[in-house]
Order: sequence, then structure tokens, then C-alpha cells
Amino acid sequence: MGDSERESDRGSTATASPGPSRSGDSVVFEEKSGTVTLHLVFTQKNDRNAGLFRAGKVFEAFEAKLLHLESRAARRCKKMPSDELEFFMQCEVHSSDTDTFINALRRVADEVRLLQDDRVPWFPRKISDLDKCTHVITKYDPDMDQDHPGFSDPEYRKRRAFISELAFSYKHGEPLPYVEYTPEEVATWRDVYRTLNSIYPTHACRQFLDGLQQLEKECGYGEDKIPQLSDVSSFLKEKTGFQLRPAMGLLSARDFLASLAFRVFQCTQYIRHSSSPMHSPEPDCCHELLGHIPMLTDKEFAQFSQEIGLASLGASDEDIEKLSTLYWFTVEFGLCKQNGTVKAYGAGLLSSYGELKYALSNEPQYKPFIPAETAVQSYQDQTYQPIYFVSQSFEDATNKMRQYSSSIQKPFSTRYDPYTCSMEILDEPAKIQNVLGQMREELKILHGALERLGQRRA
Repeated sequence: MGDSERESDRGSTATASPGPSRSGDSVVFEEKSGTVTLHLVFTQKNDRNAGLFRAGKVFEAFEAKLLHLESRAARRCKKMPSDELEFFMQCEVHSSDTDTFINALRRVADEVRLLQDDRVPWFPRKISDLDKCTHVITKYDPDMDQDHPGFSDPEYRKRRAFISELAFSYKHGEPLPYVEYTPEEVATWRDVYRTLNSIYPTHACRQFLDGLQQLEKECGYGEDKIPQLSDVSSFLKEKTGFQLRPAMGLLSARDFLASLAFRVFQCTQYIRHSSSPMHSPEPDCCHELLGHIPMLTDKEFAQFSQEIGLASLGASDEDIEKLSTLYWFTVEFGLCKQNGTVKAYGAGLLSSYGELKYALSNEPQYKPFIPAETAVQSYQDQTYQPIYFVSQSFEDATNKMRQYSSSIQKPFSTRYDPYTCSMEILDEPAKIQNVLGQMREELKILHGALERLGQRRA
């Protein structure tokens, strides 16, 4: 997520096109464009059928789209025959107009009932929907932030804008953008790589060191070359199923976490200003390629990262805030115990020489990783953390994340299908039974494999 990528997107004004189609009648999904599907029942007396036409005027005024309409005699007490008609409507209206629209209907109908009011924020259903998950927070942009090291350097800002534009124009399925880095940019990378590499052996966790060694061997990681996203993405996909996608800058928490659910890591390609090689107020390629990527070569850590992403799909703004805080204290600034010694696995630490040394000194406070407590811990995005959370293992952290995720209130569950790179919305018994059937078939394969092993040993 970058040094401060845990920022919530509450109140953001995304302008992307509508998201994918809604999944049945059981849940109201908010679209990326800001529309929602409502299911309404309202009544009209038979001698006042003109009210239906007045309701039509309300639809016209709010530019609501009628998706379904049916009518029947209103259900009343048998001893009191009803002369009313009951209308069921399924319609699509802009989310900001919902309350006003319903109130307008109530003025022309005898009774209006909203069958469902559990609006679920839009989330991507297939990997190509990540083309819509590009909302950038400009808090640390060199064009906007006077404290950014590159603010007073017009050439740097122009270069950064050029590289960001490559990400803005990117669509899923296209070749990842190639960046021809300048000698000055490579020199900045060299300073960062050489300095951090001097303390990795004593401060980084085993999984990070293993991953970095593989990247040096397979992807050209080293002091004299900034790796290209296409090479790193291909390698990652073979190792853990993760792949890279170019990012314009600091993404909103909701969009970034949704990408993780598909095992996609949104990665910047520009580099920090040469005047400040050991610090960047925003995520850059040093933070991404050195801090994040080596950890994503580990299967257990990759699974942990995806679990946070899956938990975010359709979550409320409040839960997104908590999940992004969890991400902050784990994937960005997490510590773990290995052979009785505390080591770093968080990218914010592993891409910052100063904070990496500080985090493993006697100065900060350590707490055990307990998601419910970590999710509400205050944080620092301008200085070193006073508190770090220590995980016993990635397997333990993943199990705790799953347990925490199950406490998030949503009217459905999601399951990632790696064959189609899409999300299954588990909101009906038939869908769950279908998944169970697939799992039974996989268990049969494993059972058969165990039997063969037993026969060979016999």
C-alpha cells in the first residue's frame, strides 16, 4: 500500500463507469457509478389507479430505470376485503437520490416499503474490473504537497507525471508498461539497494531473504538495474499466483485491498526524488520492489495478503478503515518471531533504513498480533511507529485474519475462483452446494493419492 496507503476512501468521488451486474435479488449492490438497485412494494386503491401514473412521473423526474413491475391484490385480513392493489417494483436509481426518491413515491402512493436497504458498496467481480479500481489519493503528490522532496523540481514532476500516465492508460490484459530509467534514477535505486542490503541479513525475516535471493537470480535484482514490472510479475505468478498491475500513485484503501483479493498487487513505477533516497512520503518503485515483492514470493504470506483483500469486498467504510489499519500494522510494518528473535516482514520497514533499525531496537513497544485489537490501534504516517505488532508465524496470522474476517457483517461470502479469475458470490444455498461439490471432488483426488502412496510403501 505504500507508506501511507492505508488512507480510507470514505467520501471519495470516483468517476469510473458502472461495475458489473448485480447478483440476484438477495442483496442490493451499489454500482461503481453510484447507482443502486432497489426492491419496492407500494399500494394503490383500485379507484385511484391514476396514482400509478403519478408514480411514473416520479421515476421520470429522478431518471430511475424500471427493471421489473408486477401487481396483485393487496393482502389484508380475510374479514376485511381489500380494494387495493399491491405493486412490486425493481428499479435502479442514483445512490444519492435514494431517500428523496422513496419520499417522493410516498407522496403519490398509500404505502411504500423498501424490501431491502442493505446496500453493499461496489466491488470487482472479475479481474478485468480492476480497471475501475484506480482512485488515487493526492495527499502526497509532488504536484500538491509542498513538503514533497520533488515539489520544487519541475523536471522531476514532469517525469513522474509521464510514468503515472502509463499506469492511467493501462487496461487489464495489455503488456505491462516498460520504463527506460535514467542514469540519475538508477543511481537513486543503487543508493537505496546498497544501504538496505547491508542490514537485511540481520533485520529481515527468512522469507524475505529467500525471496530477494530468488529475485536477484531470476529477475535481475541488483544495484545497477531497476527491475521491470513485466519480469517481476511473470516470476511472481509462477511462485505464488500473484501478478503486478501498474498504479498511478497512492490508491484508496478500498481499491487497493480489492486488488489483493484477486492476487494482484498494484505497483508504482516512478522513483523517489534523488535528494531524499532514504525516504519517500508516497509509495515508489523502491518501496514496492524492495519492500513488498520479496515477501510476495512466499506462499503463506501471499495467502495472508489475499485474505485481507477478500475480507474487504463489499465491506462498509468503517470495516475498510479497520482492514487498512490491519494491513498497515502487518504487511507494511509487521514483525514476526523466528528462532526466538524478532524480524521484520513489513514493506514499510524493509524499504526504510532508519525505521528498520529503529523497529528492532529497544525503543518501540511490541504487542502480539490480535486482529480485533490491531484494527483499532492508532498509527503514525509521518514518523516512526511507537507500537509494532508481532506475529508468531504467517500461518498463525492467516488463521487469525480468517477468524476476524468472519466477524465482518455482510449478507454474503465470497470465494475466489483461480481458473476464471473471478469472485463467486455465495449468497444462496445452491451456490454453496456447488462449491462443496467441487471440494468433494478435490478431496477424492487427495484420498486416491494417499491410497497410492500406501500401496507403494506396502
